Amino acid sequence: MKALQIVKYGEIKDSLSINEIDKPSVKPNEILVEVKAASLNPIDYKMAEGHLKELVSLKLSATIGFDVSGVVVEKGADVSDFEIGDEIYSRVPHEQMGTVAEFVIINADKVAKKPENISFEEASGLPLTGITAIQALEKAGLKKDDRILIHAGSGGVGSFAIQYAKANGAIVYTTTSTKNVDWVKALGADRVIDYKKEDYKEVANNLDIVFDTLGDDYTFDAFEIIKEGGTVTSIVGPPDEESAKIMGIKDYKLPEQLSNLIEEKSVAYKHTWMQPNAAQLKEIKKMVEDGDIKPIVDLIYSFEDGVDAYEYLATGRAQGKVIISLS
Repeated sequence: MKALQIVKYGEIKDSLSINEIDKPSVKPNEILVEVKAASLNPIDYKMAEGHLKELVSLKLSATIGFDVSGVVVEKGADVSDFEIGDEIYSRVPHEQMGTVAEFVIINADKVAKKPENISFEEASGLPLTGITAIQALEKAGLKKDDRILIHAGSGGVGSFAIQYAKANGAIVYTTTSTKNVDWVKALGADRVIDYKKEDYKEVANNLDIVFDTLGDDYTFDAFEIIKEGGTVTSIVGPPDEESAKIMGIKDYKLPEQLSNLIEEKSVAYKHTWMQPNAAQLKEIKKMVEDGDIKPIVDLIYSFEDGVDAYEYLATGRAQGKVIISLS
C-alpha cells in the first residue's frame, strides 16, 4: 500500500515522501480502516521538521498523520462495537500514527462512527481539533454565560472552540486578522477582534476564561485580562504538573513567572496535552448532526499532492482544515 512518510528531519519538501509499505495486520482489539480522508495538523509537519524529537521519538521512515475518516474493512476478534463497512473517524494514538495512507490500524476504543450528515473529508477534520478544544474547555469548567476569549478564531482549534463554547451558552470573544473577520463572525462569536486594528487587551477583559492557542507572550498576557478566580487554559503554553506527567517530564515545576501570576490573581492555570477519546468523538458526532458544529474545510488535496498540502498548511494561511482525500 502507499503511504506518505517522514523519511528524514528537515524542510517539508525534503522530509516527506510517498512510499510503498506493507499493509498492516489486525490485532484482536484493532480495526483496519480503508482511509477515505486524512486531515493535517501543525504537529505533523513540526514532527517532520524535527522540532518535537525530544517529546516524540520516531523510527524513520514513519507514516505521517493522526486524523482520519474511512471505512472498516477488517476487525480483530475482540472488537464488538464495529462491523465491516462502518464509516468511522478517529484521532489515532501516537503509537498508531500514520493516517495519510491507503490503510491504517486503530485501537477500536479510540474510534467512533462518523457524523452521518457530512462527507469523509469534513469528518476527517474534526477529531484532533475537536477533542483538543473540548478537553481544554472542560478543564476550564466552561459553563453558561462565561465570558471567554478564544485566541486565533480562524484556526482549526479556535474555529471549533467558538462553536462549542456558543453551544454551551458562553459569551465568546475571539481574535483574528482582517481578512478572516466576517467568516469568524459567522461561526457565532459575540465579538470578533481584528488584531491588526485593535488591541485585544483593551476590548476583552475581566474574563472568566482565556483559551490560549498561541503560546509565548500570549500565555502570560492572559493574566492581564482574566478576572480574579478565573481560568487560563492553554494548549501551547508551559505544561502544568498534570500534563507534564502525561508527557513524561520528570521533576517538573511551573516556570517562576507563571507561578507568580497564578498566585497574584488567584487564577487557575490548565494545560491540555490532548488524549484520543472515543466518547468525545461521539459527542462531536451528535453536535454535528444537531447542527451545533459545522466542519470548516479550507482546501482538499489529492494524496499525490500531499507534500504540497503540508507546505500550504505550514504557511499559516489556512482558513479551517486542510484535507488529503483518498476517496
